[in-house]
Amino acid sequence: MNKFQPILLECPNQPEVLALIEALDAYQIPLYPQGTHHGINLDALCAPNVLFAVGRTEGAEAIVCGALALNPGYGELKRMFTKPAFRGQGLARVLLTFLEAEAQKRGCSHFMLETGYRQLEAIAFYERCGYSRRSRFGEYEADPNSVFLEKLLD
Repeated sequence: MNKFQPILLECPNQPEVLALIEALDAYQIPLYPQGTHHGINLDALCAPNVLFAVGRTEGAEAIVCGALALNPGYGELKRMFTKPAFRGQGLARVLLTFLEAEAQKRGCSHFMLETGYRQLEAIAFYERCGYSRRSRFGEYEADPNSVFLEKLLD
């Protein structure tokens, strides 16, 4: 079994982390019509209100990443991705729990996200982690390709 370093907040502007984000885009973008991909760009990921976390192997290879944008009243999960070779080991749950805990330290306990309807594994993962479906939020427009989820912690 692989050994991993603790999840840490990091700057996303690192070549190996950018490769994770590019792999996520390469997977997601072809699944949906043009203009319906809602990933945020690198500048937004580097904003002061965004918590960006990375998980690495014991050898420091970046293998999982995710972001949580702290907005007034809620945090929005973005850019969650695990390298395929490392899936099924609980890393996404560790990352999600880490981001939620970091947000709670900053006074945020309401989490939301948008994902695509074709990403059944992601939807099932979030539902297993206590997220439930909701209506659109924030600046999202009505889109049949989108699924919106939320979780409220005490």
